[in-house]
Amino acid sequence: MREGMNQVNLSADEKRALLRTMLLIRRFEEKVKVLYAEKIVAGAIHLYIGQEAVAAGVCAVLRRDDYVFSTHRGHGHAIAKGADPKAIMAELMGRDTGLSRGHGGSMHLFSPDDGFMGGNGIVGGGIPLALGGAFSAQYTGADRVSVTFFSDGAANQGVFSESLNLAALFGLPVLFVCENNGYAATTSLAAGTAQVDFAGRAKAFGVPGIAVDGNDVLAVRDAAAEVVGRIRGGDGPHLIECRTYRMEPHCGIIADERQPGEKEQWRERDPIDHLRAVLVEEGRFSPSEFEQLERDVMAQIEEAVRFGLESPWPDPHAAHNRCWAVEGDRS
Repeated sequence: MREGMNQVNLSADEKRALLRTMLLIRRFEEKVKVLYAEKIVAGAIHLYIGQEAVAAGVCAVLRRDDYVFSTHRGHGHAIAKGADPKAIMAELMGRDTGLSRGHGGSMHLFSPDDGFMGGNGIVGGGIPLALGGAFSAQYTGADRVSVTFFSDGAANQGVFSESLNLAALFGLPVLFVCENNGYAATTSLAAGTAQVDFAGRAKAFGVPGIAVDGNDVLAVRDAAAEVVGRIRGGDGPHLIECRTYRMEPHCGIIADERQPGEKEQWRERDPIDHLRAVLVEEGRFSPSEFEQLERDVMAQIEEAVRFGLESPWPDPHAAHNRCWAVEGDRS
């Protein structure tokens, strides 16, 4: 946890809820990995395994009407923000009951009713969009917060600096969340980034920035609660850098390249194991309770798979008609 931060006293139920969210994301992604190998899920799948504490910790302090703008690695963000896992799974299978009616796939999940404003196949593409969400809240006088998740690789895009500048200039209620997982695709942080202090970059624009252990969901949640409260109070944009690790390859179609032993070292800091150990140490969680949680989560995952497999394919004619409905009749 960041030094000097006030630890929030969460109840046992609140901590168990965080554990459940992380476990749901983990088991969902593990199932997607299997379905991808079986060619039931197609496209370029970017798995979130290892980074669950970031999405779970940040989204735990958001309201449903707060905005979240995601990335190409967005399944975990969507689940943590409250999107239906069945609709997410159906989307990954290309079915009409999916979040984007089967037309968006893994990188283009949308659930506006849950405040989830979609993924983005462009690296850093969601960052400026979050400023739009923040401006709408400011313009209408709502105390809504707009959150953009992005990676350390995206922080090297020019749009990151541009967005920090505009957010600071207009005092927008936006939270920048940098998921520093150590890699931009297969390029390590050290090989591709001269200045690795992303929280420090925010400060250069007058935006408060803090760094936390992104594998400690309690530290992430505490930081997010503190910062989101400031933003709602009118303190303008803030940035949280979550230092974490991606356990899977960049995506399903790119070979993994890691140093020997690197993954093994990070597995010792697994975010799910960490919170589970905290709960056990506090006497708030027994092995049988965890086994029941596992069963409940797996039942939800299997239900999502069944829902996707039993759902219809999109009607290509309906897709054509929707396009004309948006663009207008050109006849």
